[in-house]
Amino acid sequence: MRVASPDLDHILNQTGELWDEMRGSRIFITGGTGFFGCWLLESLLAANERFSLGVSATVLTRNPEAFQRKAPHLAENSCVKVIAGDVRSFEFPDGEFRYIIHAATEASARQASEAPVEMFTTIVEGTHRTLEFARRCGARKFLLTSSGAVYGKQPPEVSHVAEEYTGGPVPTDLQSVYGEGKRSAELLCALYSAGSGIECKIARGFTFVGPHLPLDIHFAIGNFIQDVLCHRPIRVQGDGTPRRSYLYAADLAIWLWTILFRGANCRPYNVGSQKDLSIAELASEVAAALDPETPVLIAKAAEPGRAPERYVPRTTRAERELGLRERVSLTEAIRRTAAWHGWKTR
Repeated sequence: MRVASPDLDHILNQTGELWDEMRGSRIFITGGTGFFGCWLLESLLAANERFSLGVSATVLTRNPEAFQRKAPHLAENSCVKVIAGDVRSFEFPDGEFRYIIHAATEASARQASEAPVEMFTTIVEGTHRTLEFARRCGARKFLLTSSGAVYGKQPPEVSHVAEEYTGGPVPTDLQSVYGEGKRSAELLCALYSAGSGIECKIARGFTFVGPHLPLDIHFAIGNFIQDVLCHRPIRVQGDGTPRRSYLYAADLAIWLWTILFRGANCRPYNVGSQKDLSIAELASEVAAALDPETPVLIAKAAEPGRAPERYVPRTTRAERELGLRERVSLTEAIRRTAAWHGWKTR
């Protein structure tokens, strides 16, 4: 299903002055069928049409048939070429690509627990392969969608983690596989930039909401929206105390394109919202936005005096250097996401 026109207009209104440098270019995107990738493709094709850019996109996916079923309006667009391959071993397409966006590898809790080695090698070997392709095809700019997981467990006394924070995941903790993979991917970007002159841009993503977000996996906000859509109570599996923040996907697309075009080389930028709330508060926010009569059930009582676990960015660097900020409120983000999945205002 297509992203709504107001969202695409929002993206283009905020990025209009950026696109001219891409005119007539070819762009290569890994992970173009995922949450990030679909939003990047939707907005790229909208910009291509509005500004007559003459851009073509080649999208790497393991399963072109699944992409065709999921987003035929993207897969069948005349400006998009879909190629099949594993990001760790894909055959390099011919010709020059000025821009590379490496958005492959979803933050899958299931894969992290059931196939952690595959997750790690997909991140690291996939980044290596994509950077080598960027070097060979003469790419000017390379965007890595990294993650806030590179910081490891956020200390309770740090309310918002900034890019200057020097902590990291525990290397021998099996739950660190995703964060350690992304740390290695960032290092590979620095190595290739130093060796080949490619401008490598790094976007450390946190937590998001919007159309194309699956509602039936491990993302709490998606689960809560699905609970309301299915007319059942919102169920919080833990004690509801962890704190998160949520950036709407249209704002995410603005941030990613701005970082690709204007971000400093090998200078990571946190991407997310600074407006944090607890998971329990999030559940209440979803209910209030969609159906205030929906009950919220919390599985466990909070332990008195225990500091909440946090995963919240400080985004001062992106704001000061690139002029980026959150524009769509959480309430509106929830409503737009639910509407895309079939929710209708009562």
